[in-house]
Amino acid sequence: MTSPFDIEEMFPNDGDRPLRLPRRQAGNSPQGVAVTLLADYTLRTRAALPSAAIVALLAESGVTTAGARTAISRLAGRGVLEGSRQGKRSFYRLSHAAAANLSAGGRWILSATAATAPWDGCWTVVAFSLPQERSAQRRALRGQLRWLGYAPLYDGLWISPHELTPPARAQLAQLTLGAVTVFRARQPELDAVGQRAPIDAWDIPAIARHYAAFLRRWTPLLPRMTSGRVDGAAAVRARTEVMDTFRRFPTLDPQLPLDLLPVGWLRGPARELFAAVYDGLAGPAEQHVRALVARFTGSAHPGIRAHTTADLHAGVRDDEPCPSVSMSSRSRTAPAP
Repeated sequence: MTSPFDIEEMFPNDGDRPLRLPRRQAGNSPQGVAVTLLADYTLRTRAALPSAAIVALLAESGVTTAGARTAISRLAGRGVLEGSRQGKRSFYRLSHAAAANLSAGGRWILSATAATAPWDGCWTVVAFSLPQERSAQRRALRGQLRWLGYAPLYDGLWISPHELTPPARAQLAQLTLGAVTVFRARQPELDAVGQRAPIDAWDIPAIARHYAAFLRRWTPLLPRMTSGRVDGAAAVRARTEVMDTFRRFPTLDPQLPLDLLPVGWLRGPARELFAAVYDGLAGPAEQHVRALVARFTGSAHPGIRAHTTADLHAGVRDDEPCPSVSMSSRSRTAPAP
């Protein structure tokens, strides 16, 4: 089973756009924190924020000024951020590609942790064979399979309890160029000693420990939230951390059938706790972000709005309004943050 800190990408990249979201690291990288912050408060509006305000927000999460400026520059180079300049000030906002990618990832987070439908008892099996000289292609295929909810039963044999959708089949075809076979089947009952069950492709006890740790970490925050004792920068940090942690669960536990899992599986309680914290702190966190940005713009920014689980469900539409600072002066080369 993949560790939650070994997932290569936060969300799958869109192959049709020049976008590279930051890689996962052991802990929170400055680039990852920056993307989470901008998505949490500007995803639906793609509001452009002063680079100085983004640096200040990152500083509240423990990122140094140098680290924050480097993260902004690298995200602009990856196509995640778009830069503009107004006078001596530089501004950044999420690119269209990043917003669409992050929106898809948000819907995936909630749908993959929702209650599972009845399982038909069949497994989708993906078998592939790629030579050693195509190691980069093999890594890309494994990363895509992992994001789609598959796990390796054996080295070149990945499985999922869910059917492979046509879009996912097309994605895999682009990565393998005919070197993959996909079929759906049931596991026959055998008397052979040492038979490995498909569910063993996932480390169920380890996943359970991650759920239990998540509940231990965030449950004590609820009474403090209800009494109004979590606000300002603390509310922003908590929302960033709870999102960064919870969004790893769909890859660890991709809606595995409950009848194959231990009684009292904690997927549902973890999802409810995530929603309680993320939505419960939306108000005070939004107020803090608005106030901080206003220090650099001189007025309240209409494009700052805390993203909620309802927004994750709804996603981002192509006609979503963008009440942000004018981007008419944007150049092809992003300005220095």
